[in-house]
Amino acid sequence: MRQVGRYRMRRVLGSGAFATVWLGEDPALEADVAIKVLAENWANNADVRERFLAEARLLRRVDDPRLVRVFDVGLSDDDEARPYFVMEYIPGGTLADRMGSLSTREALAYAVAAADAVQVLHDAGIVHRDVKPSNLLIDDRSTPPRLVVSDLGSAKVLAEATGFTVTTGTPSYMAPEQAHQSDGFDGRADVYAVAAVTYHLLNGQPAFADRTAAAVLDRRADSRPPPLAARLGQPAALDRLLTRSLSWDPAKRPGTAAEFARDLERLLTDDPHPLHRPGREVPTVPTLVFCAVLAVVLFAVTYQLLAR
Repeated sequence: MRQVGRYRMRRVLGSGAFATVWLGEDPALEADVAIKVLAENWANNADVRERFLAEARLLRRVDDPRLVRVFDVGLSDDDEARPYFVMEYIPGGTLADRMGSLSTREALAYAVAAADAVQVLHDAGIVHRDVKPSNLLIDDRSTPPRLVVSDLGSAKVLAEATGFTVTTGTPSYMAPEQAHQSDGFDGRADVYAVAAVTYHLLNGQPAFADRTAAAVLDRRADSRPPPLAARLGQPAALDRLLTRSLSWDPAKRPGTAAEFARDLERLLTDDPHPLHRPGREVPTVPTLVFCAVLAVVLFAVTYQLLAR
């Protein structure tokens, strides 16, 4: 298959259990596109076909620049009539491609962008369920680069709508409650995943070396990720935030992805106490110097008055 509809297919960009994404060309618009095609071995599964097309409809419903945009849907021209959908092509690759090459500030900035994008999904009632570096695309045509969330094929709202409820996700970024059950969890599972991505970006290795969902469940509930802050020259608040966000208990994590993003943003400022409570002013060096000089002057004046 080298063409679907009017779209020419050039090369594979990525492949998963259910679908393959191709770099393609729209000859009518003379533009590059990304084409997601259902895998051949699922072509005759009615539930999977419906879930595949539901992903396209979902991406169309949530219109936001932080989510990949869908332009068209169709069926292949061969006997299998496999469904496909056409998306914008993001030329900068994925966050996985940049693993190990980012500065601490760049990694934190991308983590903030990922959390904010996930919050867009949550506001629409969608739990992604598979947030990982390879599903976070980087559009380097803009300054700063735009982070775009892709692949809603595992989204919880789709599983509930189609009845296709199986445990999905990637173990290195999977929250324990998600590994335990195919439903019954909320957006805090995505908060865990974004925190796991953040840790991986900063450390070069995942927080926990879980390779299967069973390994996630076998891990001790009080397991903590190794601290990073001192090695990265960051405040201890970074370790506290990551430990809390990677907690086994969802109730101990930040309540929303937006809350996690705001805490990370404070670490990106030049504030020497980045996670101090809002409204509590930390005096700057010039302020302290001014106060010290003023105190000396007042002391000298008072001494002269008393000496008379």
